Amino acid sequence: MIEKKDIELERAVLIGIVTKNQDEDKSKEYLDELEFLTYTAGGEVLKRFTQKMDMPNPKTFIGTGKMQEVQAFIEEYDIGTAIFDDELSPAQERNISKILNCKVLDRTNLILDIFAQRAQTSYARTQVELAQCEYLLPRLKGMWTHLERQKGGIGMRGPGETEIETDRRIVRDKIALLKAKIKTIDKQMAVQRGNRGKMVRVALVGYTNVGKSTLMNTISKSEVFAENKLFATLDTTVRKVVIQNLPFLLTDTVGFIRKLPTQLVESFKSTLDEVREADLLLHVVDISHPNFEEHIESVNKILGEIDSADKPTIMVFNKIDAYEAEPFDDTDLVTERTKANYSLQEWKKTWMNRIGNNALFISALNKQNLEDFKKRVYDEVREIHVTRFPYNHFLYPDYNYEEE
Repeated sequence: MIEKKDIELERAVLIGIVTKNQDEDKSKEYLDELEFLTYTAGGEVLKRFTQKMDMPNPKTFIGTGKMQEVQAFIEEYDIGTAIFDDELSPAQERNISKILNCKVLDRTNLILDIFAQRAQTSYARTQVELAQCEYLLPRLKGMWTHLERQKGGIGMRGPGETEIETDRRIVRDKIALLKAKIKTIDKQMAVQRGNRGKMVRVALVGYTNVGKSTLMNTISKSEVFAENKLFATLDTTVRKVVIQNLPFLLTDTVGFIRKLPTQLVESFKSTLDEVREADLLLHVVDISHPNFEEHIESVNKILGEIDSADKPTIMVFNKIDAYEAEPFDDTDLVTERTKANYSLQEWKKTWMNRIGNNALFISALNKQNLEDFKKRVYDEVREIHVTRFPYNHFLYPDYNYEEE
């Protein structure tokens, strides 16, 4: 019997900068996330490089000395990919590629590559391809010479490996075709949304990898793909859910992330229509993540960009089973107690207390507090339903919702 060999991970290094707007702690956090993105894409990070700078070098992003240090490490350990934490300009990407003599990606390219892996439906693949082409267009000049020596892998899926012979005219034509295709599908999806009847629409939103799909599976008894990787869910899933005889539509949407590429926001606008047209948002938060408050801010920022910030929202703090406060010595008179030392009960007394019953604490994986969650969602959905269709309750008190 032939033994299956482990899949060989692509060896990579990460490069980030520390600026006045992004201190060392913030830079480390972003690189942690970039490493998780690299792992999700099929890579293995061997080393991180950071440099303190007032602003990125317009030619090579980082300084000459640090670039030489990166170059020496890449040559010594035969590294195939260098990944930068911020979006590189076309000129920076070309200059760095000539110096490092390896594949050079930025955060945007990496996220686009993961989306290319995760897209399952024709619609999602079309959206991702459009985003890739728009990213590719300004980078065509001088790009193909350094791509000739690359053999696929991270950042090379989709248009990157199939259109090496392309030129700007062909890419522009393709962008126009993809936009036309998306426009056609958008109309079909709008009709589908219009045909869903009078049921209340509820959308799960949140940062990537917070447990939205796990929660969807738990309360809808469906099998939505869920995995401990970033962007495990890319295609929008809609399921009919019934709580106490009251049906509503539950939508699982793509996860958000900081520094989300503008190309993706644009091409996935129609996917986000599910959020725009929802009557109620369930904002799922991974409370076990040390920076969950920043994740909330990132999601709220994107919700504001798609005109959905004012929708009725229930904050669902998930993964309470994984939450651990950092230990704190009360006898230590020097060290200051921080939010990292808060217990869940202490968190509930902070700004979360002002949310009142719109703050729920659950574990979708272990099904903790799910009955409280279902009751709160039921109350909110019923209130929306009564307001919209009062005749169901006052004219027909014995109305059976399931027949609607």
